[in-house]
Amino acid sequence: MARIRILLILVLALSAGGALAYGTYSYLQNVPVKTVSVPTRAVVVAAADLQMGAELRADDLKAVDWPATALPAGAFGRPADLIGRGLIVGVVQNEPILEPKLAPKEAGTGLPPAIPAGMRAMSVRVNDVIGVAGYVLPGTHVDVLATGSPTDQHSDTTTKLVLPNVQVLTAGTKMEQPGDKGKPQPVTVVTLLVTPEQAERLTLASTEGKIQLALRNPLDTSAPATPGVRPAVLLGTPPPPTRVAGRIFPGTSRKPTAGPSAAAAEPTPTVEIIRGEKRAYEPVK
Repeated sequence: MARIRILLILVLALSAGGALAYGTYSYLQNVPVKTVSVPTRAVVVAAADLQMGAELRADDLKAVDWPATALPAGAFGRPADLIGRGLIVGVVQNEPILEPKLAPKEAGTGLPPAIPAGMRAMSVRVNDVIGVAGYVLPGTHVDVLATGSPTDQHSDTTTKLVLPNVQVLTAGTKMEQPGDKGKPQPVTVVTLLVTPEQAERLTLASTEGKIQLALRNPLDTSAPATPGVRPAVLLGTPPPPTRVAGRIFPGTSRKPTAGPSAAAAEPTPTVEIIRGEKRAYEPVK
């Protein structure tokens, strides 16, 4: 009897629980869903990745719905307003096309609109060595070193850092880095972004001597002032003796001279004598 009573209670509990669960499920299914509509506006975005200098065409653009409360500054609502204009920076797919990324309507397309006001673009010829084995790519920064002799004498040949931290605009005819950034791209010409004064120095360095590019870390913005280096300094050879303000240096005659021709007197030959750590110069008689 007790067993039957327990079984009845169990059956009633299961029935009541099932009915309650079914009723809860039915109620939740019939609860109306509240939808919140967010006002949107059309914004023109890039339909594909576009490079700097590209001329915008209808196939390059599309309009998408954008929350009206979060519109980007300078956004456009119709693709027709952008057709024919040039990009001064690269954009990626689905990136909004904004006014600061576009060249003026009358500026055209290509590289010229990408040159900031007051700056100039200058190209220099390079090879695998000068171009740092092909790692001088658009967007990188380099130092320009020049080697030459102001007197056409080999002993006066000097290598000097003439232009620090110069931006590379193009490598060959490419204005964007390749998809696999960091991969070397051998080219014969690179275009640098310089000021008019730097353009003069770069022209003189490339015509009167030899130039070399040194690749920089993009986070390094320092501009070190270097004295330059000559062959004598590089090889540890002392500079030739000279006379300054009447003082006699090793290698010059110790006999006093007078008259206007004294300053132009040629130094007599000398012999360098090294005794241990001491070094002396003796005139050859």
